[in-house]
Amino acid sequence: MKAWICLPLIALALAGCAGKTAYRDSCATQLDAAWKELDLAKAEGFAGTVSYSKALSLLTGAKTQQQFEAFEGCSSKAERARFYIRESRAGR
Repeated sequence: MKAWICLPLIALALAGCAGKTAYRDSCATQLDAAWKELDLAKAEGFAGTVSYSKALSLLTGAKTQQQFEAFEGCSSKAERARFYIRESRAGR
């Protein structure tokens, strides 16, 4: 009888762990690309713009979310940071 109770609990626990990995690759890819783009923008002299500062702030938040396995939020923040990096390089 205990097996019938434990089996669904184990399955539920494993399903919960698997759900956290849905955006893991996207988060890592977006963060890597964004940091490279940010370094390039800094090298080109766009480090003083407001958009650059927004991007840096978003990337810091995204990295924190990645550490706490909040991969969906991480991916979203990194994607928005890349937008601000493009804005920075365009002079806006």
